[in-house]
Amino acid sequence: MTVLSALAASMCLVSCKENFLDVVPTDRVSDASILSDSVLFEAFVTNRYMGTRLTDKEAEGTLPGFGRGFEYAMWSSLTDESIYNNDDNTWLIQRGQIAPENTGIAGTFWGRSYRSIREVNYALANIDKVPMSEGKKKMLRGELQFIRAFRYHDLIRNYGGVVLMGDKVSEISDDLTSQDLFNRADIKASIDYATAQLDEAAALLPESNDNNTWKLGRATKGAAMALKSRLLLYAASPLYNAGTWQQAAAAAKAVMDMNKYSLYTGGYGSLFTTTDNPEIIFGRLYAVGARHVCLEIANGPNSYNAWGGNVPLQNIVDDYEMMDGTKITDAKTSYDPQNPYKNRDPRFYATILYNGATYRNSIIETYTPGGKDSKDGPSNWNTSKTGYYLRKFMNDNLPIDNPWDVAGTQTWIYFRYAEILLNYAEAQNEAVGPDASVYAAINAIRQRIGVAMPALPAGLTQAQMRERIRNERRIELAFEEHRFYDVRRWKIALEKENKPAYGIEIGKNGTAYTYKQKEALTGKSFTEKQYWLPIPRAEIQASNNKLTQNQGY
Repeated sequence: MTVLSALAASMCLVSCKENFLDVVPTDRVSDASILSDSVLFEAFVTNRYMGTRLTDKEAEGTLPGFGRGFEYAMWSSLTDESIYNNDDNTWLIQRGQIAPENTGIAGTFWGRSYRSIREVNYALANIDKVPMSEGKKKMLRGELQFIRAFRYHDLIRNYGGVVLMGDKVSEISDDLTSQDLFNRADIKASIDYATAQLDEAAALLPESNDNNTWKLGRATKGAAMALKSRLLLYAASPLYNAGTWQQAAAAAKAVMDMNKYSLYTGGYGSLFTTTDNPEIIFGRLYAVGARHVCLEIANGPNSYNAWGGNVPLQNIVDDYEMMDGTKITDAKTSYDPQNPYKNRDPRFYATILYNGATYRNSIIETYTPGGKDSKDGPSNWNTSKTGYYLRKFMNDNLPIDNPWDVAGTQTWIYFRYAEILLNYAEAQNEAVGPDASVYAAINAIRQRIGVAMPALPAGLTQAQMRERIRNERRIELAFEEHRFYDVRRWKIALEKENKPAYGIEIGKNGTAYTYKQKEALTGKSFTEKQYWLPIPRAEIQASNNKLTQNQGY
């Protein structure tokens, strides 16, 4: 090449540089487009209900929402409700081995929540630029404040006091080494901020989803009030000690007094497969093409060609009462250890598959030798380690075999009316004792159509009522992502989570069965530091160690 041609070529490169590199991306939408188009902006807002996928084996089908929800390993499998048969980074948490550099499935909340908070702050900072009616802007502001408060809820209940970002939208050009970005507020200030946001959100959000301008699955006034109820219940609890039981009772009562929600009467099991019912206050909706994990194949028994994922523990099985209201450990119980699954609380049958249960036109057989859902059955690498399989949430109208294009459509319920009644009963009992309103709230749940458990006995002391309420939460809200936080906020995790993870070993000789308790997962352990999760080591390092780690880690 001559010098002249080389010079010409170099001039072309220089003169064309901007044209070559100034490419409009086709895989994203620009800020200018979002802020100039009301439809795009509203889509940006509604997409904030979802977060970023940050770890392996999460968000199959669609991006994750709040909490954990329907995943292969559910949050229950970090508690005394279940274990995850195939581990998937859950056993280390059950065994007390969680660490900042090894968080298992519990390492996503910090990063996902703060990314979402920044995105919400961006939308709030720019909403006035969007060509949209003031009425619609008002609702979207409320929706954004609700989403932000929910992200803070996820942070607070996992880490304690958190960094409060306010309305700040951090940019790359900012001083990202400033200590202000890493100062953690105490728990009271954190909850006060989140609940104040919820008060503002409740005033701006519509009361109902009309499935036209405000579709089912978007936050409402009731959703904001329900989240406030939960946060104030946490605040009053021993671990937090950052609020009063009176405040918590009042927040729950405010939701009750809306007279908008009621207990579902179509059967406890059907509650979780019926998307639009009067008990659901707020939930994450899914659909074909936008699904979650296909629950039936992920959790079903091995003889059904399923994978036996989240398998219930004997620990929770033993906490289901008898139909007459007695505990299996009561002196005058009707429990028969040779027929342990007879006449139990109806919620047991809707929640857990056990030896002898009817499921999909067949009978569950977890006994040995020869039981088809035991280690002697087909695909025995998927056999439950506990002797039980999960029944709750399963939809028998969805296939187990080849479910990928039709299953994974159940609603994940974030808040339902039964939780509000339980919140009220607990807070009111702690505030004033077991008055008539406490009994009414608990008995409404126990005696609903399809459950029909006996009313609680009259004359309970405050301490006795406390234990009954705690067990009622354990049973009613089983596998719904409450137990992990309940045993911590009550400060009973050192007792409950240090008990072995029990299962059942069933033998069969002719027509007779024998039942022997076994340890389904060895090494279960819980220490004081585990009342809070560790902030991932990468987050501490990214702050240049300015972010304070939780004690003990």
